[in-house]
Amino acid sequence: MRNNNSLRSAARAAAVLGAALVVTVPGTADAESAGVTVRTPGATVGPATAFTGVASHADCAHGLITGGGVDQAIGTGPDSNGNHVMGIAPSPDGTTEYTGTPGVVGHDVTHWLAFGGSGSHSSPSFSTTPYAICVQGHRIRHTQVVMNKIAGPSTGLSDRLVTATCPNGTVLLGGGARTTPASVGSLKPIASFPTFDNAAHDFGKKAAADGETNPDSWTAVGGIGGGRDMDNTTYAYAICTAGHDNVRRAVTTVHFREVGGPDGAATGQTVTVGCRREDGSLISGGAAISGGGVTTTDFTKTGSGGPHLNGSFPSDSAGNPVRDGAAGPAYWTAAAHAGGSPAPNSYTDGWALCLNTHRKGED
Repeated sequence: MRNNNSLRSAARAAAVLGAALVVTVPGTADAESAGVTVRTPGATVGPATAFTGVASHADCAHGLITGGGVDQAIGTGPDSNGNHVMGIAPSPDGTTEYTGTPGVVGHDVTHWLAFGGSGSHSSPSFSTTPYAICVQGHRIRHTQVVMNKIAGPSTGLSDRLVTATCPNGTVLLGGGARTTPASVGSLKPIASFPTFDNAAHDFGKKAAADGETNPDSWTAVGGIGGGRDMDNTTYAYAICTAGHDNVRRAVTTVHFREVGGPDGAATGQTVTVGCRREDGSLISGGAAISGGGVTTTDFTKTGSGGPHLNGSFPSDSAGNPVRDGAAGPAYWTAAAHAGGSPAPNSYTDGWALCLNTHRKGED
């Protein structure tokens, strides 16, 4: 591992190419944040060759994960089109993945995995940095991971959507998305977001909107460009409270922003969203590159096969990733990239999930 400040600077330069825009909402530097800490080990360099992947993990030395993120350095020039997020997911030990039978697959998880993948381009400037959101207290003493999966996408320029839902009586804290295998270079998760298992949200196909409260599910969308493979799989992960925790007063609030772009070839876009003071603490977040309107209509992908995610991570109000050990993060940033071809009518979407376990005036 090595520090990736210079690599991240190159990635940010690529992200603003073509006048990309950072959008923020008022955040909460003094939000209720006791017990929420970000952990990250720094960057893992790679992948060093085309059509491969690299994995890294962030760990909670104290407390449990409620979610996590990833940030990538992509370099500049044509090679910058090749690095993409291949997964962000909880892990029982920092190495093992939950890929077996769908349902409740883990308890009291303290590790977060981040995966980076390369397409036909690779570069020594590529790296992937994982972030774990660790919570101690907040009446959240136990958690469980729910996994769901779906075969595909397996044909060019297609996508597959899958949703994991928390058990009744529990609270959604965060989630993740994963696609396999890495050898299919154009396969990647293009969306990871909170939602609801109800008809109003088409049972996870429509994302939670700004200001909605208590989502119960997490959706992942896998997208593919020109590659084909019959063994492709898309996974969704929901991190939920355990049923015996006292969460009667817990309220989770969603904040969401959508901005246009990236449209031009080899350009990037970011969007940053935050929690208000009355919402409590930021505990997780989501990201997508989409065809737009993801909170009002069923999710649709862009018409191009190249658009992908390069980041979904806790940040400051300017969209910079927070440092290791940072307490009480208030913002979440999503970073998307068009790839090597134009991607007209693309949108970048970001979600912040905020937790308040003690409403004002209550015991």
